[in-house]
Amino acid sequence: MIGRLSGILLEKNPPQLLVDCQGVGYEVDVPMSTFYNLPHVGEKVVLFTHQAIREDAHLLFGFGNAAERAVFRQLIKITGVGARMALSILSGMTIADLGQAITLQDSGRLVKVPGIGKKTAERLLLELKGKLGADIGAGGAHAAPDAKSDILNALVALGYSDKEALAAVKNVPAGSSVSDGIKLALKALSKG
Repeated sequence: MIGRLSGILLEKNPPQLLVDCQGVGYEVDVPMSTFYNLPHVGEKVVLFTHQAIREDAHLLFGFGNAAERAVFRQLIKITGVGARMALSILSGMTIADLGQAITLQDSGRLVKVPGIGKKTAERLLLELKGKLGADIGAGGAHAAPDAKSDILNALVALGYSDKEALAAVKNVPAGSSVSDGIKLALKALSKG
């Protein structure tokens, strides 16, 4: 298995790269989260990789850090989630956002990713529960998970970004009802 590439970045054509490693050019597919953090063409690049060998192709997927590769590997273990869908998920949301969605069991955030329907989102949440997200989401979980998820969805429906909504929901005290939580979150957002 090819686990890591270190070389010169020759081409950037989203989502594919061409990396020269001592005279050998590797075509690597990357999520957009990695693509946006790449150096300029002609500069040195280091990628953590996952190699997939199929009957008709040998594919190489690259990631900016080991955590992204680990999440990718967890995603492709799920029935119905292939490498392309896993790249799409990692392109559409950060690892922290994915972890938060899993912790809150919030399928609404997953269906925003192109190619993810409601059933696939629910399968992802079910299969990844306990594998991803528990430690990521634990830091800000003050309200009950169901209430927190409902408050978050309500704020997003009102037009706030995911980032703004998450920041506001983190300040909602434990045991708050959904309506009280929304009021407190809106009050916090109006002050910001």
